[in-house]
Amino acid sequence: MDAPSTLRSRSWPVAQLPGLPAAQVAAMAAMGIHTTADLLAQGRTPAQQGAMAPRLHLAVAELRKWLAMADLARVPTVGCTYCGLLLHGGIASVVQLSQTPAPRLHSQLLRLHVATMQRRDLCPTLTMVRQWITEAQVLLRRSLQAQD
Repeated sequence: MDAPSTLRSRSWPVAQLPGLPAAQVAAMAAMGIHTTADLLAQGRTPAQQGAMAPRLHLAVAELRKWLAMADLARVPTVGCTYCGLLLHGGIASVVQLSQTPAPRLHSQLLRLHVATMQRRDLCPTLTMVRQWITEAQVLLRRSLQAQD
């Protein structure tokens, strides 16, 4: 893990968000949205989301799913690899991730893996989950300090 002093929020190409259809990637590109940071910046408020959704041919709820994954992907060790898993595991934001006890989240993810893939061995370890939570907490502290 990066030392807290060097940990930075990450941005990824939107095409790397798991399950985002190519047509949505193209529609986002037409709106100047190429990265997860672009998506978060343009969809920050409910009013922005309401204006974006029709332009992307999405329901607002579906757009919010992509925004949630983009938010979770800001955590460096979560990225686009685990943001979908976290969302399906009931975590919808970096704030929520930062406040969730690691053993409880790991247990949720383990149940999800066993139910969907019948494979315990593919579940992220408790150590990984603790790292995600720690990084989320650091990113949030930085965000609050930047606002002061």
